[in-house]
Amino acid sequence: MDKEILRLAERAANLLKESNQTIGIAESSSGGLISAYLLAIPGASKYFIGGSVIYTRVAQKGLLKVKDEQMEGLRASTEEYASLNAKTIKETLETTWGLSETGATGPAGNRYGDAAGHSCIGISGPISRAITIETGADQRQQNMISFTKEALEFLINCLEDSR
Repeated sequence: MDKEILRLAERAANLLKESNQTIGIAESSSGGLISAYLLAIPGASKYFIGGSVIYTRVAQKGLLKVKDEQMEGLRASTEEYASLNAKTIKETLETTWGLSETGATGPAGNRYGDAAGHSCIGISGPISRAITIETGADQRQQNMISFTKEALEFLINCLEDSR
């Protein structure tokens, strides 16, 4: 495992444990890495309730139960979509926080016209925010790692700002 990302996961885990808060994850282009890193920290059962890889609309409908009318005017790989999934996973799992990631890992962009290296991350909880990142890279595995790192850094910022 990447030591820098593991350090970020440990910081996020400690913040969650210290405040007795929980999290649910709905990730896409990071492929489960956000969840994996959070679960790699001892004591994960105190804060990590669950997560899923929402890679398609079929998964979003089936696992998150997002209805078609909720998707009107939305598309994947946007801050609005990431925010919807973050809010939905938080509500579904009854956690303090929900985190969602959606994007295009590469080597090509997605069908919506986003370039490889594009990711949107949404957080829902005591603070709800969303960001877009662009790595400029077309390397799939590199982007998955970058998306995971950015998501954990963003989570830490939200956790610290909510104190």
